[in-house]
Amino acid sequence: MINSEDLKEYLYDKGASLVGFANLESIVDSEINHGISIAINIPVEVVKSICNGPNMDYFNQYHSLNNKLNEIANSGAEYLQNKGYKAVAQTTDVVKKFSNYRTLLPHKTVATMSGLGWIGKNALLTTDEFGSSIRLTSIITNAKLDYGTPVTESKCGDCLKCKDACPGRAISGELWHVGIDRDEFINIINCRRKARQIANDKIAKEITLCGKCIEICPYTQRYIKKG
Repeated sequence: MINSEDLKEYLYDKGASLVGFANLESIVDSEINHGISIAINIPVEVVKSICNGPNMDYFNQYHSLNNKLNEIANSGAEYLQNKGYKAVAQTTDVVKKFSNYRTLLPHKTVATMSGLGWIGKNALLTTDEFGSSIRLTSIITNAKLDYGTPVTESKCGDCLKCKDACPGRAISGELWHVGIDRDEFINIINCRRKARQIANDKIAKEITLCGKCIEICPYTQRYIKKG
């Protein structure tokens, strides 16, 4: 077995904010059925700045963090390959998209199964440390690791702040749990349509970029106050 702590330290040194390891044998029919979840937090000042909608700082940070995550995932996969393991970095270049904006193995699935957090009512990974104010990537490998404890239920409780604040009225308010279909708690079409309209109005960019449900989340607000 590879030394999980050494791998985790390597990924943190590369710039990760959170790292978790998941056993994916129950959902992946392949020998490459172990996952590494990697998150980077969005800086506090950027999150605070989007209370009235997206801006160019948020736009630039969004792309910068995606590029950084790609670098970390590629470096992590190379680290494993150099030790004789198979590893695939699920970067933005290789993630395959299917109908209705779903992916083959979502980063959020790897993250919840590694114990990093739960899926909020806004359909985003939510963590104790940073709320929803993170970007995610993942690596799939055949290296056995020291797995985290999977998170199977939401910690959002009765909170409806993201639902009430959503400009696209896309959030139903249903609690996530393992097995629930995404469409039961968010209308992703309405979310994307409104977010693209807002981004075009605010920063003249045709991109799905809103951020209100991130900023308003109480767990994100706790992260902001700590910062």
